[in-house]
Amino acid sequence: MLIVQKFGGTSVGDLSRIQNVANRVSKTKKAGNDVVVVVSAMSGETNKLVDYAEHFSKNASRADMDMLLSSGERVTASLLSIALNEMGFPAVAMSGRKAGIVTDTHHTKARIQNIDPTAMNKAIKEGKIVVVAGFQGVNESGDVTTLGRGGSDLSAVAIAGAVKADLCEIYTDVSGIFTTDPRIEPKAKKLEKISYDEMLELASLGAKVLQNRSVELAKKLNVNLVTRTSFSDEEGTLITKEENIMEKPLVSGIALDKNQARVSLIGVKDRPGIASDIFTKLSKSNVNIDMIIQNVGHDGKANIDFTVPVGDLNDAKSVMDTFVKESEVDEVTYDENICKVSIVGVGMKSHTGVAAKAFSTMAAENININMISTSEIKISMVIAEKYAELAVRALHSAYELDK
Repeated sequence: MLIVQKFGGTSVGDLSRIQNVANRVSKTKKAGNDVVVVVSAMSGETNKLVDYAEHFSKNASRADMDMLLSSGERVTASLLSIALNEMGFPAVAMSGRKAGIVTDTHHTKARIQNIDPTAMNKAIKEGKIVVVAGFQGVNESGDVTTLGRGGSDLSAVAIAGAVKADLCEIYTDVSGIFTTDPRIEPKAKKLEKISYDEMLELASLGAKVLQNRSVELAKKLNVNLVTRTSFSDEEGTLITKEENIMEKPLVSGIALDKNQARVSLIGVKDRPGIASDIFTKLSKSNVNIDMIIQNVGHDGKANIDFTVPVGDLNDAKSVMDTFVKESEVDEVTYDENICKVSIVGVGMKSHTGVAAKAFSTMAAENININMISTSEIKISMVIAEKYAELAVRALHSAYELDK
């Protein structure tokens, strides 16, 4: 098999852990597989580089920051290659440029446009282990770019697609995808398999194991993903096409997102296009909108409620202030003491009563639901943050995810 293995910052956190990764990679190679390894910077390294930059300037150019931050991954790739060669396993370290990763021009948040795998394929044919610095590429002008938070996952999936790998393994400090956060519900079970769509929902709804852009790309490129721990040999979770999962569970997982704020517009002027104007201005200010509810208030005026990530709240407030000043909205209130709890499962497509069970479970715990949003495989509810963990445990039990 041709296997891409990605190791995150905690897995390569110090020299002994890099040696541990070298041992694991060499074992995969000894088993007769070809291996491409993608690595992150050593844990804490990126933050240290940011601190160095801020010593001189709080407003360094994004191009300079990309040049600086990309060095962390190159250090790890070089050290791992050196360790493998010393163990008698021929290896070669490659930067994103050498690996043929071409991105757009958006510094610090670049998107991969294409990968030329020529150099990697040549090294693989020569029997070498290829070690690629993740999180980076170059744009068409040859400038170094980085892919944003979680970018090494993205590098690994894109490379797996480019070299036509049989499997892409993402190694982290957790052993797979669980039915919910085990820190909240100790009875949470590790999933053997989950579909791309379910993983996308869980990733976007607060599950931190995989970055959702990497799951989107895996689905697009049809890359079989496995997420597992680098600290033991236990099996992980396979993320794959829905048709590869024989027994489709009614509900696969419960996600919790505490990074939410609610914006309530009271007395919105009743005129055609007002909602369009509000959400267009929010979009231009890069405010990410999630759930939206609109209902008719008093005197023909409407009320609109929506949720945003807490980090976008100040930008949302600036936009809303303009509508209040122009008397298009009577009043705006904000609530940061909320959270979003979500139920995800492909089995919802063919079963009834899933929503009813969710709502009756909340009622039995005296938890008031403020907002509801649904899709074919998801039900999300906004509730008061103080009930967050109670709601997760109650729903996990109601759908018997601990069985």
